[in-house]
Amino acid sequence: MTEVVATTLGERIAEELRRRITAGEFGPGERLSEQALAESLSISRNTLREVFRTLTKDGLLKHEPNRGVFVAVPSMASIIDIYRVRRMVECQALAQAYPRHPAKRRMREAIDTARRCRDRQDWQGAGTANMSFHHAIVELADSERLNAMFTQLLAELRLVFGLLRDAEFLHAPYVDRNVEILELAESGEFAKAAAALNDYLVHSERIVLAVYARRIQEGGLA
Repeated sequence: MTEVVATTLGERIAEELRRRITAGEFGPGERLSEQALAESLSISRNTLREVFRTLTKDGLLKHEPNRGVFVAVPSMASIIDIYRVRRMVECQALAQAYPRHPAKRRMREAIDTARRCRDRQDWQGAGTANMSFHHAIVELADSERLNAMFTQLLAELRLVFGLLRDAEFLHAPYVDRNVEILELAESGEFAKAAAALNDYLVHSERIVLAVYARRIQEGGLA
């Protein structure tokens, strides 16, 4: 997926932590050790605190006085908003795509990775490949601003996915659905591909919101 170019040390570290969140290395509600992270990243604790402030402003982290810094737990309102943005951005990018756009190759590569992950039951990896597929869809729009925005949204989306206890239940159905969408795009049927993607995102949102509601009833969300 396209990466945002970071220029300062703080920006590079912030991008690295976003990448780790997107890859599922940190889960929603997880407490982050300032000392351990500073040591592993070979930076000062002052630099890390500045990064924490940036990611807290972005909604990825949450600072709790006298307790520390935690990975954010998405709210139901934020989940609804994330999927609203996804439908607006992804479906439009796909519907208006240039037929020979190189991002279609990255869509295929993401699908191939997801299939390999599925074969070895690596559902975390399948989820990451799925995100790469959707980021490639956004790249069809040829907008650096949209690419940067979607990179941030993917990190938030991974936190949403982290609320589900069964990664296979979440990711397995969408490997083949991604194939269907790509095949429509490769056939030049971009309007049908966008419609299929819209249905896909509506279905995914319903599943995530249903699981979120159950977690609230069980008292499993802070």
